[in-house]
Amino acid sequence: MKEKQKGQNSGQVFNIQKYSIHDGPGIRTIVFLKGCPLKCQWCSNPESQHPYPEVFYNDNKCIGIGECRYCLKACRAGAMTEAEGKVAIDRERCTQCGDCAEACPAKAVEVCGVPMTVDEVLNSVEEDGAFYTRSGGGITLSGGEPLVQADFAGKLINEARQRGLNTAVETTGFAEWEAIEKVLNYADTVYYDLKCMDSQKHKKYTGVANEKILFNFKKICTEFPEMAIRVRTPIVPGFNDTKREIRAIVEFIKGMPRDIEYEILPYHRLGESKYPSLGRIYPLSGVPTLEQEKLRELEGYAKFLMKN
Repeated sequence: MKEKQKGQNSGQVFNIQKYSIHDGPGIRTIVFLKGCPLKCQWCSNPESQHPYPEVFYNDNKCIGIGECRYCLKACRAGAMTEAEGKVAIDRERCTQCGDCAEACPAKAVEVCGVPMTVDEVLNSVEEDGAFYTRSGGGITLSGGEPLVQADFAGKLINEARQRGLNTAVETTGFAEWEAIEKVLNYADTVYYDLKCMDSQKHKKYTGVANEKILFNFKKICTEFPEMAIRVRTPIVPGFNDTKREIRAIVEFIKGMPRDIEYEILPYHRLGESKYPSLGRIYPLSGVPTLEQEKLRELEGYAKFLMKN
């Protein structure tokens, strides 16, 4: 896949997911943008973390070096070699040119991340315009962290709103205020991650401290009075799966001068299989998902605290 000529009106997109009903009102299309300043150990979209395109190799789809070798022949950087009948990728030598993905007949090699213009994204989004009209849905920006590409994200949802679409943004809140303003000025709803109130623990599990995240949340609550705010906490075993952690987050939320919705999300391992395809190791390998009974207990506790 040859990279298009980039311009100020384009951004790196790694997925466009249609017919979502969990990330904003109505039926929605989620646009996933590349780039994230956090490195959450449980990240289910590791292909979103780097802001540039990445080669994704699924060895289960590979028909084998003995039968093919097209990707090896296509790689001009010499980054692809043979290893036990399959393909090994030298990530240091890889230039992300995408020649290997174009050559692979089995689609075992793909490139995660393509440059798209605002019009290209919205042309895809508006294919389902009838669903948005009937349900009050629209577009949700996710990632990664959409604020990493603040210029593009802002232009995208500004244009989406002008076309009559409901707009939502999912964010970690770890960004400069200038970036936040560029994007949230055009958002009807923001989904804001609050993972943990202990800054040291937050840094251990996500790679960054949480002071900036908390500061930005407070400012958003006052600077965007018309925008709906919904806080989310992914519950990760061994990290924040206690009532003490939930209480600390709820107390912080209730200290804000406005109404805020809150929900907790269960930890899952659906993204674990992606890590080897990117040449990485899943940090939480072996960590079990949360038992349903405990999850329901924490959900009930969170609802109780928010009401009292």
